[in-house]
Amino acid sequence: MVQKMFTFIKIKHLYLETSLLKISKFADENIVENDRFISQLKESNSNWIDAQIEQLNHEIEPQIDCTNCGNCCKTLMINVEQDEVQKASEFLGLKIEEFKAKFIEEGSSGRMIIESIPCSFLTGKKCSIYEARFGGCKEFPGLHLPNAKARLFTIMMHYDRCPIIFNVIEQLKLKTSAETD
Repeated sequence: MVQKMFTFIKIKHLYLETSLLKISKFADENIVENDRFISQLKESNSNWIDAQIEQLNHEIEPQIDCTNCGNCCKTLMINVEQDEVQKASEFLGLKIEEFKAKFIEEGSSGRMIIESIPCSFLTGKKCSIYEARFGGCKEFPGLHLPNAKARLFTIMMHYDRCPIIFNVIEQLKLKTSAETD
């Protein structure tokens, strides 16, 4: 893995890449390597994977300011619960029906999603309803959640879009190769 193309930011002891352009380019150039790495992880112990990802996420996530990125708000489809609709509509001073008509798409089963990508609440690179944002927004990138092994497909789906996921996975590659050497 060649990392010379990156302009890493040194924070604490990790070098982190935050350029979305560089992350995307690196992801495109390393599809085979990433597929191989994910296959290797699928053969690993689930508790070990969770522990490694949790530790790396704990070190990396606080060092990356999501408000300087906002890429998740530009690319994700977020599921919304009824209580979240109520909270966001109150935050904006709208009636629930008005809020739903303007911002929510509701399926015949009653499931709700944000009606547009990028998110209607994205202003610049920041959420205009941050205090009332939806659960899916709060949870993303979700590396703190258990059973990462079962979510590897989803995690890697966002590898090229999220500096946190990218840096966690790249550090996990380094850690994994160091432990097998």
